[in-house]
Amino acid sequence: MPVAAEMRRERVLRDVMVPMRDGVRLATDVFLPEGAGPWPVLLERTPYDKRAARANEYTRAHPDIFGREELAGFFTAAGFAVVFQDCRGRYGSEGTFVKYRAEAEDGYDTLAWLVRQPWCDGGIGTMGMSYSAHTQMAAAALSPPGLAAMVVDCGGFSNAYQGGIRFGGALELKQATWAYRHARRSRAAKDDPRVAAALDAEDIADWFARMPWRPGHSPLAAAPEYEGFLFDQWRRVLFDDHWTIPALYAQGHYDAMPRVPSVHLSGWYDPYARTAVENFVGLCARGHDAQLILGPWTHGARSRTYAGDVDFGPDATFESGTGADFVAWRIAFFERRLRGKASEPEPSVRVFVMGGGSGRRNAEGRLDHGGSWLACTRWPPEESRPLALYLQPDHRLAPRPARGAAAHRLVADPDDPVPTIGGPITSGAPVMEGGAFDQREDPRFFGCRVPGRAIAERPDVLVYEFPIEDEPLTIVGDVSVTLFVSSDRPTTDFAAKLVDVHPPSADYPQGFAMNLCDGILRAPFRAGFDRLVPLEPGAVVPIVVQLYPTANRFMPGHRLRLEIASSNFPRFDVNPNDAPGEDLSPHRHRATNAVHVGDAFRSRLSLRVLPR
Repeated sequence: MPVAAEMRRERVLRDVMVPMRDGVRLATDVFLPEGAGPWPVLLERTPYDKRAARANEYTRAHPDIFGREELAGFFTAAGFAVVFQDCRGRYGSEGTFVKYRAEAEDGYDTLAWLVRQPWCDGGIGTMGMSYSAHTQMAAAALSPPGLAAMVVDCGGFSNAYQGGIRFGGALELKQATWAYRHARRSRAAKDDPRVAAALDAEDIADWFARMPWRPGHSPLAAAPEYEGFLFDQWRRVLFDDHWTIPALYAQGHYDAMPRVPSVHLSGWYDPYARTAVENFVGLCARGHDAQLILGPWTHGARSRTYAGDVDFGPDATFESGTGADFVAWRIAFFERRLRGKASEPEPSVRVFVMGGGSGRRNAEGRLDHGGSWLACTRWPPEESRPLALYLQPDHRLAPRPARGAAAHRLVADPDDPVPTIGGPITSGAPVMEGGAFDQREDPRFFGCRVPGRAIAERPDVLVYEFPIEDEPLTIVGDVSVTLFVSSDRPTTDFAAKLVDVHPPSADYPQGFAMNLCDGILRAPFRAGFDRLVPLEPGAVVPIVVQLYPTANRFMPGHRLRLEIASSNFPRFDVNPNDAPGEDLSPHRHRATNAVHVGDAFRSRLSLRVLPR
């Protein structure tokens, strides 16, 4: 990595106002290497202030966050021009911010401007995490000039309707906490102290306890721009043209994307693991040179060994998985892809398989779950095979369908939803936190009413288990649950969670039920997300709940657990069980729901496993 003196050898152009096709100008900082150009360019577009340090820009050896000038200096010292730009309507840029929707066109216009600059050699690499990853895939969908390589880190919507904004027909409520936090940082709050004061006076956690909201009656009422796009996301329940624009739906635009090298990076406890997998698979199917890296991380925390209350061992970091810190790795990637510098080939897929640790409490107070890296050529791994575990009348999971049928019932009460304890979450503070946690109600988590009670002990949660006896069971891949269900309401939800249950020990006398992945389906979408089909009272219908991908080694003595409920709040909005599509209805009803198992009702958990 460059030394500090070398990092300062650069020229900086501040607040260059780059015109977009509609005349709006975006504020852009340009860092140029010392000497004569032109140079390949690295671009990051952000709504988070182009001059503010990003919390993910650190390494294991350098745990302090790099400032923007410091970060740019690493790349300029390696001979790259670096460009940071404020998105439309944010910080120094003109225009109105409407979350996500202008990023494809603005990204295209920015790249078109860059290739015309005398200091650009015509090759542009894009980088950035989260929203900055979304901007990359959005621009790529329009095949912009100059695009030559992408590092898409924890984002880049493959389909925002099915991961990032909505999922399974439900709204991901991190959109609400994000909107509230960034409304407070908006231009309106900065320019008008009354707006700032009104937002500061709100208690977002209290508002989460008082759903449903409506326009003008929400914690965002003082910031109409932000309230407007949140309710737009909430009310647009059908998958239609609103959701298929390039900025939200890379899947619909893969064929138009230039065949440039790309890396898709995420973590098992990041909201964009599924996006990373889908983008990798979709682009590889079209002949793109793509890589996939998935670690046991929360959003952007690639140099930590832990997520939540679980530690995955010293090998869990990005540095251990790739052999380089994230700064040096990106420099090497862009040198190879933008300059043609020779290097050792890298595996197409690197995934961290969680599990295999001691199960003890470590010095930091976290469960030692352990894990190791797996390199392969495709997703799912070529050596994996499918495994179906069928839900049994006695609440076991077994590799064969059950003889004899049973209906397992639960009551879904919108006023007492099953609380979210970790998972693939970001931007959720102060009402939710991402990561792996013991699945017990805990005062740290919103909505927990009986501290210490296991989620599995709630009467509105159905539990099915598979004991791991003589040899480890290693799962790597996508996860889904097929259920035969019925309800007495025309709409309700079915939520699924996969859990690795550690046995009781001296450190954990009650064991430790560690969440792996989850998913949800709003039942009227069972035939497709472009239509709503009400449930007929008492009629048994099949549904498929897609969960997030994962990789975990279940050790002997553990139990593989599947939890089925009808809510997972506040990760997802609660279905009022009123009428299909009326997700914000003030009329809330209890629903008596059932999962049918055995005989013709082959309810099952579908996994992929590695050979023993």
